Amino acid sequence: MHDYLYLASQSPRRRELLTQLGVRYELLLADDEEDAEALEVVQPGETPDDYVQRVCALKAEAALRRRERRALPDAPVLTSDTTVCLGGDILGKPADGAEAAAMLTALSGSTHRVLTAVTVVSTLGMHHALSISRVTFRAMAAPEIERYVASGEPLGKAGAYGIQGRAAEFVERIEGSYSGIMGLPLFETAALLRQARLRF
Repeated sequence: MHDYLYLASQSPRRRELLTQLGVRYELLLADDEEDAEALEVVQPGETPDDYVQRVCALKAEAALRRRERRALPDAPVLTSDTTVCLGGDILGKPADGAEAAAMLTALSGSTHRVLTAVTVVSTLGMHHALSISRVTFRAMAAPEIERYVASGEPLGKAGAYGIQGRAAEFVERIEGSYSGIMGLPLFETAALLRQARLRF
């Protein structure tokens, strides 16, 4: 049994959600020389479902090498990746305010999918889970989108919004996992952690 895990994610939401589960963790973040962004390049013809699972597994492999390089004690490693897709289009993190506004305009008055993949690596192997949720946005007027973009919240978030923030007022309905939409589906994550024999 293990008493803690390594979290290879900079997301404050994922830290909050692990804490909610009562999981002890240590951060295992990328070194400056690691090109973390290169892992997130979409391959030609790749579906959103395949993309998010591939990126999550690559993050896990990179984190495992990082743990070995730093000669850290053995403990499970957790990685996660979230993507938003509208139809077959992947909506990643917007590069700037204009791209964020374009994404939110596309999401306005429609239903999109939020995919969150989780990978846990331990001495018992590499285990994966995929959470799929559907989120319906009400129609949003252009000034609302402009105000939200001006808040700065959409930057750094897949699909240009965070459901736990101001964008909650746009969400008419969700089907699936609220914590998965935030970035770490707790039901699936807890099952993976039990497989990895983590005590929590």
